Amino acid sequence: MDWFTSPEYWTSRLVFQRALAGVYLVAFLTAALQFRALMGERGMLPVPRFTERVPFRRAPSLFHWHYSDRFFALCAWTGCAVSAALLAGLDGRLPLWGAMLLWLLPWALYLSIVNVGQTWYGFGWESLLLETGFLAVFLGNYEVAPPVVVLFLLRWILFRVEFGAGLIKMRGDPCWRKLTCLDHHHETQPMPGPLSWFFHRLPKPLHRVEVAANHVTQLVVPFLLFAPQPVATAAAALMILTQLWLVLSGNFSWLNWITIVLAVPALALPADPPPSVPAAPLWYVVVVLAVAAFLLFLSHRPVLNMLSRGQVMNRSFDPLHLVNTYGAFGSVSRIRHEVVVEGTLDETPREDSDWREYEFRGKPGDPRRWPRQFAPYHLRLDWMMWFAALSPAYAGSWFGALVERLLENDRDTLKLLRRSPFPPDAPPRHVRARLYRYRYTTWRELRETGACWERTFVREYLPPTRLSTTAPGPRP
Repeated sequence: MDWFTSPEYWTSRLVFQRALAGVYLVAFLTAALQFRALMGERGMLPVPRFTERVPFRRAPSLFHWHYSDRFFALCAWTGCAVSAALLAGLDGRLPLWGAMLLWLLPWALYLSIVNVGQTWYGFGWESLLLETGFLAVFLGNYEVAPPVVVLFLLRWILFRVEFGAGLIKMRGDPCWRKLTCLDHHHETQPMPGPLSWFFHRLPKPLHRVEVAANHVTQLVVPFLLFAPQPVATAAAALMILTQLWLVLSGNFSWLNWITIVLAVPALALPADPPPSVPAAPLWYVVVVLAVAAFLLFLSHRPVLNMLSRGQVMNRSFDPLHLVNTYGAFGSVSRIRHEVVVEGTLDETPREDSDWREYEFRGKPGDPRRWPRQFAPYHLRLDWMMWFAALSPAYAGSWFGALVERLLENDRDTLKLLRRSPFPPDAPPRHVRARLYRYRYTTWRELRETGACWERTFVREYLPPTRLSTTAPGPRP
């Protein structure tokens, strides 16, 4: 069945599968190391409480049948082990059906995590990993050449990622049409990286060129993915270069990396298949074509969304996250606000009390502390703190629980932070939160003070709170 497979993409498939396994590994490692404080039995948003009110049909997950922190850890670390095995090429040593089952396992495990992850897993790259991971199940191993229809569907995902993001920008913030968004974006993005300060300080004419190039890459180049070679390879390579530029400019979890991974199957890499690859078995052809037809049918929903003036970003149209809509930064903040959390040992909190600041791993805090590179690792609490600064409404479900756990010196919660100002045996008596405006320093200020940020107090975000009182929510 020469029409069914494309042996010339043998190497591209191999690189894609190994790279995707690496992203899976990071995703499961993130879950294993952070879940207890976020959604464990004593977490801020416990999974058991979620599964009590949300039925299985709306959020399919293994944890509907059983949940314990030990069982969640087992699932997450199993996902790490399977991802590492796939990264090492174990799927190539199994029969075709065994390789498909092996690829199905991390997808099912990660789906179970995402579907009970609530706010902590409400990011577009979770669905993107699941949609990509589901297609990887049907890409085959060394027993067959890559199926044409699966390669097409992978390009279709990449098209929707890029074109959807381009459309949401053109329909959203006017600064994208005026080419001025990058005057602000590097300063106000969720989690700056170590080079973001320098990107922000690039000349404004260069920012205009960057935005214009982004529009070309997202609104024109995606159509070239479906052109004959070598045009498709050139289009995919340009997308990869754009994503690497974004990797340098900020911390966007694995969003950029999974987009790079999706571009690989469109590359015409030098192929070296075995001298004689057997024809794909009939059962495999039937399964792949049936799945492809089903996914193409489901694709009408993201297509209608892209065509709609009311286009939405990062939404799943089915509980299995098989076909989704994507997009980012339809609007760009002009001012950066940060929530600074502090505690004191004083029995009666006063403005002149000894307030000590909690330090987060990735989000800006101490103005003199330079941002670190964490992506593709995802610091979920730090990201949500950025949303909390945008509006207290984003923090209503979990911020009070965070404060309670800080007042208890909860070990699992403190592991999510860079540093707690209080020893384990002396938790704070009161915790408060304050809202600050942050801006990048100028070249002169950086030389004189060594600080990359300058911050100004805006208002109280959460009044001093202690365990003996009901923790109020942040103030609007």
